[in-house]
Amino acid sequence: MDRCRHTRGTMVHQKAVSVGTIVLNSRLAVGAANKRMATIYSVRLRMHARSHLALPVLIVVLIVSPRPPLCTAQANPPSFSDLASRAMAAREANDVPGAIELYRQAVRVNSQWPDGWWFLGSLQYETGAYAAADDALSHYLDLVPNAAPALAMRGLCEFETAEYEKSLHDIQRALALGAANQPRNEKILRYHEALLLTRTGRFEDALRSYGFFTQEELNPELLLAIGLAGLRASLLPKDLKADQQELYSSAGRAAFNFMKGDKEVAQQQFHRLFQQVPAVPNAHYLYGYLLYASDPDAAIVEFKNELEVGPSTVAEVMLAWIPLLTNDGSGALPHAQKAVAVDPTLPSAQLVLGRALTETGDVNGGIQHLEKTMQLQPDNLEVHLALAKAYSKSGRKEDARRERLLCIEMTKNETAPATHP
Repeated sequence: MDRCRHTRGTMVHQKAVSVGTIVLNSRLAVGAANKRMATIYSVRLRMHARSHLALPVLIVVLIVSPRPPLCTAQANPPSFSDLASRAMAAREANDVPGAIELYRQAVRVNSQWPDGWWFLGSLQYETGAYAAADDALSHYLDLVPNAAPALAMRGLCEFETAEYEKSLHDIQRALALGAANQPRNEKILRYHEALLLTRTGRFEDALRSYGFFTQEELNPELLLAIGLAGLRASLLPKDLKADQQELYSSAGRAAFNFMKGDKEVAQQQFHRLFQQVPAVPNAHYLYGYLLYASDPDAAIVEFKNELEVGPSTVAEVMLAWIPLLTNDGSGALPHAQKAVAVDPTLPSAQLVLGRALTETGDVNGGIQHLEKTMQLQPDNLEVHLALAKAYSKSGRKEDARRERLLCIEMTKNETAPATHP
């Protein structure tokens, strides 16, 4: 058994670190016969864990069927019950290749067997067969929708196969359904969520997710990951070249210290970052973004400093957004126009321009940009609020009413998305 475990362990990424264990509670709908008995089945989730980032292993508590007696004779071809019995025996004997093959045969005979798909997918994940595990877990989720452990595991499979949008969607659904039911569960899922938010260009959302880790010990990969989000690079830590790591690590360390409350240390580290030649794009923006909640005036200085380094759509957006908070459309308009001129595909740029035009009296022009924002980002509550106001100003009462009702519906179960770039 020790040799078998060692062999499977070598299938993990060569740069993976040692990890702890956690328990993820699962209430999975299985057949009535399956309710007679509960056992604990351990599944090692091979997670992206380079360098010294300590991520736990996921152990899934499952309700499974009682172990049937082993068959003494084999039918030809074997029956479903015989295959299921032999698959369970192989799994419990730690014969992973044999169990995978038997579960595969069993679900071919009975494709409506949830436990078969679950064990097939989890065992395939354990061996690093992420695409096959993804397929098996998808079959399982067709039979048991909204099973948080399966969504979490499928999301991690998709992470390994570089299906980043799908991975983010599944991990966030798993979190919403209670997959992070213990602190260690939340650590593993929040970390991957933050990596994926960065990889898909949602940098501010990623920084907020990394705020969860401010009580953790500093480690190289976490600093790199925070630095990538802070300097707005749509990469994973493993994608960085060796000569790039020091820059992103320095930015990550400064942001980490700021987020955990060591603001004087962070200020010194940011100033060293600002002194680099050539100037580091987005460094002033990152510091301004972090300062904004506690010191808006200092944040404005940093956003303006960012514009001295070079054109920055996100800095222009923030310089437009701040006066809009007091309905100062005139103060916002020049920055909003520059932001859209630089990057018309950025939803927040369209949003601030739409709001600025509405506030300065060009309601129809404002509506055009707000409707573009809605096309780019239909789930942004802020744009629907702005549209309700703009429609009302233009006399489009029914449209305004529709947007207000939509806003009420959107706020029933979640808070408004951030309107930062």
